[in-house]
Amino acid sequence: MAHFETQYQRLESSSTESPPGGGDLLVHVPEGAKSPWHHIENLDLFFSRVYNLHQKNGFTCMLIGEIFELMQFIFVVAFTTFLISCVDYDILFANKALNHSQHPSEPIKVTLPDAFLPPNVCSARIQANSFLICILVIAGVFWIHRLVKFIYNICCYWEIHSFYINALKIPMSTLPYYTWQEVQARIVQIQKEHQICIHKKELTELDIYHRILRFKNYMVAMVNKSLLPIRFRLPLLGDTVFYTRGLKYNFELIFFWGPGSLFENEWSLKAEYKRAGNRLELAEKLSTRILWIGIANFLLCPLILIWQILYAFFSYTEILKREPGSLGARCWSLYGRCYLRHFNELDHELHSRLSKGYKPASKYMNCFISPLLTIVAKNVAFFAGSILAVLIALTIYDEDVLAVEHVLTTVTLLGVGITVCRSFIPDQHLVFCPEQLLRVILAHIHYMPDHWQGNAHRYETRDEFAQLFQYKAVFILEELLSPIITPLILIICLRPKSLDIVDFFRNFTVEVVGVGDTCSFAQMDVRQHGHPAWMSAGKTEASIYQQAEDGKTELSLMHFAITNPKWQPPRESTAFIGFLKERVHRDSSVALAQQAVLPENALFSSIQSLQSESEPHSLIANVIAGSSALGFHVSRDGQASRHLSEVASALRSFSPLQSAQQPSSGFQASGRDGEGAQPRGASAMTASGADARTVSSGSSAWEGQLQSMILSEYASTEMSLHALYMHELHKQHAQLEPERHTWHRRESDESGESAHEELDAQRGGPVPIPRSASYPFSSPRQPAEETATLQTGFQRRYGGITDPGTVHRAPSHFSRLPLGGWAEDGQSARHPEPVPEESSEDELPPQIHKV
Repeated sequence: MAHFETQYQRLESSSTESPPGGGDLLVHVPEGAKSPWHHIENLDLFFSRVYNLHQKNGFTCMLIGEIFELMQFIFVVAFTTFLISCVDYDILFANKALNHSQHPSEPIKVTLPDAFLPPNVCSARIQANSFLICILVIAGVFWIHRLVKFIYNICCYWEIHSFYINALKIPMSTLPYYTWQEVQARIVQIQKEHQICIHKKELTELDIYHRILRFKNYMVAMVNKSLLPIRFRLPLLGDTVFYTRGLKYNFELIFFWGPGSLFENEWSLKAEYKRAGNRLELAEKLSTRILWIGIANFLLCPLILIWQILYAFFSYTEILKREPGSLGARCWSLYGRCYLRHFNELDHELHSRLSKGYKPASKYMNCFISPLLTIVAKNVAFFAGSILAVLIALTIYDEDVLAVEHVLTTVTLLGVGITVCRSFIPDQHLVFCPEQLLRVILAHIHYMPDHWQGNAHRYETRDEFAQLFQYKAVFILEELLSPIITPLILIICLRPKSLDIVDFFRNFTVEVVGVGDTCSFAQMDVRQHGHPAWMSAGKTEASIYQQAEDGKTELSLMHFAITNPKWQPPRESTAFIGFLKERVHRDSSVALAQQAVLPENALFSSIQSLQSESEPHSLIANVIAGSSALGFHVSRDGQASRHLSEVASALRSFSPLQSAQQPSSGFQASGRDGEGAQPRGASAMTASGADARTVSSGSSAWEGQLQSMILSEYASTEMSLHALYMHELHKQHAQLEPERHTWHRRESDESGESAHEELDAQRGGPVPIPRSASYPFSSPRQPAEETATLQTGFQRRYGGITDPGTVHRAPSHFSRLPLGGWAEDGQSARHPEPVPEESSEDELPPQIHKV
């Protein structure tokens, strides 16, 4: 019986993160020469505040915003109390006559102050309502807590204000015109002078991202591995997703920063969670803590529910009156934001990317308006419009018509009803192409299940996409129901996953020198977490349990390298980027050869003639339009190959466009760093993080901001093309294997130990492991092959990888495609392996980090 050990270990800093021998470097600075920012103990909180101050456009804007939030809370509580206890609604609704004894002959005219109760009566009604007094006391305590927190934050942010001015040399007046990459570049530069972190001589961009996004990377990884209970199958509603801000807050409270959480502080996991020996005790302890937090949510449910209702009423009533169709608009759901988020992607980067995909996503969802519903909406709008037209005509003739009871209410309701009906009536001049829209969406959101492609016209695809892109009315309803449903999810659904959660944090946590404990997925190491179906075949050692789903590791690596062109990736990541570069050149050469023999396409040429090749988005439009136009002349397989070649050609043609904007352009070797300098893979990406003010010296702040926006736009377009290209490669790779792509991954990401124990207990022996949803597979290998593929120094609980050439696959017609790489004959397929039997309860899935 094979014996596997699992032990939390320390990930030493590589040469790309610190100089040789400088991993544990402690820099001695004389007392008199120390700066105020030397050796900041809590760098997570410090960098997060630096980032927040930048996103809030300076200290003054942040201060005013915080003050108004305090005032808003007081207004909601005070105004609600006034409406409950200080208004005579009988007078307001004219149910009781006013007493005008001084002038009884005069006509009675009710004014608004007449409906207000005297102060003594109002005070007596408040004192007589014990429930209201209890609510006011709780609200007062909560407001005082927020006030103390506000004062503390102001003092802390004043230090950040001084850091910007004195250390970074960025005045608050010009801070809104600096991009985050420019601010980050200055932080990296001043590390040598101020020694913000004393454990490393130099900081990297990845170090800063890890500290800002430490907990968010864990959340993204848990959603990617389907560990959190946020997907449910309900009797009438079917497959649903419930993930609200209240539920997310409780997850973070339990895992990261609440009392008794898994983390000792912001940067260190508790020592007991790093050892495998007491995992069952820790799981029981975590289960008990989840139970108590769920009970606390039950007790606070009435207060939270009342606040949610009041806040939603005051926030959305005016918007609904001004724009009645706003609730019919859509927004990216909280689950969609977490599912679509890259590892090491900041909030503003995610918001920018999803905002660009908002319009095509809305157009795609509008393709599925029901014809029957359209007919009903047209007729209801006709009837309501007729009545409204008569009332408006009578009002124009004599304004006293408005004084008739309920006339104004009828006019308002008819207007709202007409607006709602119009939202269900599509524009008759629009022509929708679901497949093209879905490709445009993919170019911006970067993630999409494989079975959506080619099925964009199906309602199943639409319903699954609606889980990511939901109605705003549904979002508000879920937030209102959150205080009721959240305790149920915590007690019933999250508690049984306690052992899986303990295993996850131990198995996927590494300690990086100068950074602390981070999620191993955030390292974006294709060798440890790559997926063979996403260009990582032969480069990854990850088992199925260790693989990131949906190409998250590979796409996150490309996104981070493009966003931070000065970052120097590790050796394995550099090799992956180099392989992708070679593949792009190879496929673009195929595209050029095919264009030389194909006749000119009139539709594609006309689209190209209407757009300028100097604009980044025209490349994406040309790729999608060209693929659609050429797709009618070739078979399905040939169309997929042509799609791949066209995206590669666009990526290759994108390099000279970038060169005109920045010296360091995409997919160009950076051998100009100095004599003997080693070319860096990250320098091959778009220089979106370069300080635009150094490009045009002496330019104004507005010119610098414009240049930064241009560079950011080119970086975004390059990443969109990479996402399309990598998805085409993945699709081509999936066609070579039996398809096994499902949208719901319930069984693939169970913690290796607990899920295996349950299956062994039920079936009495080892069983095949749950498989990844997006991983194509074939029949399991023999035990001899399994033993041969286990590599020295990397002990795995579940399976391994097959070296190229060890498994010979029957030739197919795909292998004759002139694309190379994934379609070459003799390339091995990756097969899942049987799970070895357990020898003790302390054996766990392995650590995924290099030592």
